[in-house]
Amino acid sequence: MSKRRKIIYILIIGFIVLGLVAWYFFIGNSTTFNDNEKKIVFTETGDKEVIVNKLTEEGIISNGFLFKILANKMKVFEKLKPGRFVIKKGTTALELARLLRNNQQANLKLVINKLRTTNDLVKLLGKNLEKDTAFVSKELDVFFATNKIGITSTNFQAFIIPNTYEFYWNTTIEKIMQQLFAESEKFWKSNNRVELLQQIGFSKIDIITIASIVEEETNYAPEKGNIASVYINRVDKKMRLGADPTIKFALNNFALKRVLNVHLQVESPYNTYRNAGLPPGPICTPSIKTIDATLQAPRTNYLFFVANAQLNGTHHFSTNYVEHEQYAKLYRAAVSKYLANQTQ
Repeated sequence: MSKRRKIIYILIIGFIVLGLVAWYFFIGNSTTFNDNEKKIVFTETGDKEVIVNKLTEEGIISNGFLFKILANKMKVFEKLKPGRFVIKKGTTALELARLLRNNQQANLKLVINKLRTTNDLVKLLGKNLEKDTAFVSKELDVFFATNKIGITSTNFQAFIIPNTYEFYWNTTIEKIMQQLFAESEKFWKSNNRVELLQQIGFSKIDIITIASIVEEETNYAPEKGNIASVYINRVDKKMRLGADPTIKFALNNFALKRVLNVHLQVESPYNTYRNAGLPPGPICTPSIKTIDATLQAPRTNYLFFVANAQLNGTHHFSTNYVEHEQYAKLYRAAVSKYLANQTQ
């Protein structure tokens, strides 16, 4: 065999090997990370080298040179948008290129539990979304000032039902708030809640406001309905609510253990010891169970309640102040004894 023919054979074999390597890279596992999946975020998408280097460094592709060839051919770099993507272990280069080109971003599961203030909402969104808290805060202020669906910084808790929601990582604040509003509308239209609301004669915001106070009063589910009935009865009789949780909200001190007389002097529309009727808005986002307990509150004559002197999380309910004060004295004595024992 001539030297020239040997060179041709070597070149042919080389091309075949390179072709097989490239083919295996395109249709075989291109990932090198060990976890079941990998999250990657692109904040800018204009620089091919930055994108490829990031994919390589994260172990999402094993060969940046070959992936760049494939990505150029499939117009990945032109179509890739900023966002958050989840890559599963074993993803091929071809599958990855399609995922990025088609902007198949991963949904973000946003878990909303109890939110008390706008700052709580800002922190939650800033922690989970593309933008930082400073940007989120400004966007929320704009939304509260311009939206036409009635959500304000005072009543936003009434339009957020604690649940798990799915958004894209780069969803705008306006769209998030609009979706939360839409989900709250669905919530009210289910399980005869609108009918129950009409029977009570309160607005949605009023009921959520009462439920938010109940939420902060107790974790003991069997008594939530009775506590709600106390506040509903007080509103009906145009009495002051006298709710300790509203004082904590007014003071912005949610770690406060005991509300004392000095705390009751705070100048705030949320001070329900000094102002009659409901506060300007909810003091937290109450759970679905608490909202339903408030909607289905039993009809009672209760106007007072106080924690049980056994300090077991239950309460004594009374229809008159004389009886209530008897139970209140027992509770105060029990708390004083407990605190004295703690300091010994």
